[in-house]
Amino acid sequence: MIIRAARADDVNALTSLYNDLGVATTASYDLHPVTADDRRAWLDDHAAHGWPVLVADDGGQVVGYAAYGAFRPKAGYGFTVEHTVYVAAARQGEHIGTALMAELMGVARSHHLHAMVGVVDAENTASAGFHERLGFKVVGTLPQVGRKFGRWLDVEFLVLLLDESPVTPTP
Repeated sequence: MIIRAARADDVNALTSLYNDLGVATTASYDLHPVTADDRRAWLDDHAAHGWPVLVADDGGQVVGYAAYGAFRPKAGYGFTVEHTVYVAAARQGEHIGTALMAELMGVARSHHLHAMVGVVDAENTASAGFHERLGFKVVGTLPQVGRKFGRWLDVEFLVLLLDESPVTPTP
């Protein structure tokens, strides 16, 4: 398996992963599946801003991806990014997410970013634990700020200070 930059021909895989792992669950608060055109626009927007989208490629099959983008649009947040990471359900537990995040955090550090934020559904203890193992700290919970599947959802914010926590994730 290799970690590489996403390409235009990865759009269908990125779309499937996001719909299966994000839209169909509370990992994302999107309510409707995205199309390949939506994901293509997302990929193009990341490229236009210089934000990385990395994929885990196992013999030509994309089995996961990680990316970051702006945390908030105000200039004062320019050194903080919000990230996302998804790994195919059948491949979870193989440290693919760790490999993707290690590479993504390295890119963020090379771009002299200060903080990386993860936004996780509060009931997703697996994702919170994954982030904590990478050095992220839970810094707050926003109660009932999301609604999906007919219920209110709490969200947790996790933060990693990139230039103060030189964490090298290990499987």
